[in-house]
Amino acid sequence: MHPQTLRIYERRGLLTPARTTGGNRRYSDADIARLLRITELAATGMNLEGIRHVMTLEAEVVRLRGEVEQLRQGLMHAITEIESRSRSNLVPLRQAMARFGERPSIFDPER
Repeated sequence: MHPQTLRIYERRGLLTPARTTGGNRRYSDADIARLLRITELAATGMNLEGIRHVMTLEAEVVRLRGEVEQLRQGLMHAITEIESRSRSNLVPLRQAMARFGERPSIFDPER
C-alpha cells in the first residue's frame, strides 16, 4: 500500500497506528486487519466517509455483542441463584407437606 494512502487514512481517522520514539508509524496486526477491511470496502466503490461510517457501525456491533453477552451471563447467574433459593425454600415446604400427610383422621374426607 502506498505510504500516502496510509497517511490519508490516518488523517481521515480510519487508522491510528502507534508511533515509535522516533515518530515512525508501527502497524499492529489489528491495524493490518483494519487496512484489509478498508481495502475491501473501498473496492466496492465506497468513499472514505462511507468507510469510516461502516467501520464505526461495525465497531458498535462488536461492542453491543459484548454487552449482550455480559447481560446474558448476568441473567444466567440470576437464574442459578433463583433456582438455588427455590430449592432451599422447597425443603420446609416438603417437610410441612409430610407433616400434613400425618393429619388426624378427623380431617379425613372419607369419614
